[in-house]
Amino acid sequence: MPTLWAYAGLFMWSFLAATVLPLGSEAPLALLVKSHERIVLPVVVATLGNYLGACTTYWIGRRAAQTLGKDAAEATREDSKAARLLKRYGQPALLLSWVPFVGDALVALAGAMRVPFRSFSVWVALGKAARYAAVAWAASAI
Repeated sequence: MPTLWAYAGLFMWSFLAATVLPLGSEAPLALLVKSHERIVLPVVVATLGNYLGACTTYWIGRRAAQTLGKDAAEATREDSKAARLLKRYGQPALLLSWVPFVGDALVALAGAMRVPFRSFSVWVALGKAARYAAVAWAASAI
């Protein structure tokens, strides 16, 4: 049972870290990797939680743009570093959805700009999985 709680905690922490809450999910992942001497399952759990948290932010951005109208969505496209990244690199910029502060803005902006959910999902999941795999590998090597 303690293992189940550890994974549930990692999932929730990773989910919340992908929202606008200022949380980092790398430390809980590294702790779980070190204590259970596994890499794959913790990476999958953290990635899933973080991806679903990003989906929540995406849908909030999408709904906010719909509610506020096209003028608000257009204004957010131009003003931020995230907007410049998305404009310059397109959807592959969502690989950086894990980067603190910029990543949350990228995800919300992708929703506001109505990036197709399937494309959003592919780029965000790849970026988050790669980051968590790197963190888990580093934790296991220490």
